[in-house]
Amino acid sequence: MASTKALGDEAEHAALRHLADRGLELVARNFRCRCGEIDLVMRDGATHVFVEVRYRSGSRFGSAAETVDRRKQQRVITAAQLFLQRHPRVALGPCRFDVVALRPATDGGWHIEWIQNAFELV
Repeated sequence: MASTKALGDEAEHAALRHLADRGLELVARNFRCRCGEIDLVMRDGATHVFVEVRYRSGSRFGSAAETVDRRKQQRVITAAQLFLQRHPRVALGPCRFDVVALRPATDGGWHIEWIQNAFELV
């Protein structure tokens, strides 16, 4: 059985492939700062997309998307603000926050739910 970290890495890679297959371009992966982490920073045309990837093995205790609560949203927003400060050219264009929620499929693949504009700056 794979470790939790290995499953998380695999889910993040599947999310990246899913987004890339839909035309988004990778800008940064696993941007970390003291206030949080951004799993993926992508570009969708002129828009920069901060992506939170969530994996759940099942839905018994809620979906993966439901785990992105207000506190997690605020951590991602704060990390995104720091990313924008460190990359001022990115800050010139529009940005959005997406969530990619994954769970295993019976065929060995993934059920992927991509929620665009999942939350906003408040």
